[in-house]
Amino acid sequence: MRLAIVSDIHGNLAALEAVIADLERQSPDLVVHGGDLAFNGPLPAEVLDRVRALGWPGVVGNTDQALWGLPPSLSDSARAAFDQMVAATSAALGEERIAWLHSLPLEWRRHSEVALVHAVPGDTWHGVMPDAPDAELFGFYGPLGASLAVYCHIHRPYIRRLPSLTVANAGSVGLPYDGDTRSSYLIIEDGEPSVRRVEYDRDRHLADLKASGYPTARWLAEQARTAAGGFPKVG
Repeated sequence: MRLAIVSDIHGNLAALEAVIADLERQSPDLVVHGGDLAFNGPLPAEVLDRVRALGWPGVVGNTDQALWGLPPSLSDSARAAFDQMVAATSAALGEERIAWLHSLPLEWRRHSEVALVHAVPGDTWHGVMPDAPDAELFGFYGPLGASLAVYCHIHRPYIRRLPSLTVANAGSVGLPYDGDTRSSYLIIEDGEPSVRRVEYDRDRHLADLKASGYPTARWLAEQARTAAGGFPKVG
């Protein structure tokens, strides 16, 4: 079984199409998405429609959930930024697409081999970093009961092999945060994960951002050039 996990597209159609082309060359048996498909990017509806047309199963992400509710733990400044992104994304998507996102599960699994969540089981907002201690990784992902646990959310791909569990992060198709501006996704073959990096047409993405009027367009353009990460800035 050859499985691909694609996540955190964030409305970046140019990156998604480059990854789709790479997937065609890799020929996985199944592609699964890890959430955060549309929010915080220039072409949310176009990305969502493409993923739906491809029929990829997947899970809900935190910025998908932001479209119908934000966690109370957000600071006032973060909430103000999210409110503007929610308004812009919701207007682009419309009610039917948002309802489809709302229908996505928190977890996807293939028997006891692979379990996928967006962040940690039961919580799409909690970020576990690549340098987390083994005990922390096992504490969060061991209870999934799979030999390979995959999560997304932090936009930093990596693979960690623990004594009885492998933990992998798919990184981000549309908004990498690890200093590498290429898209990333996971290929899993016979239970063994590997990270793929894919160049995409950043000039096209920058043009899409400029035309979109999206609240974080200037910040997203800088991310496309640097993959530096950080909290989205409006304006």
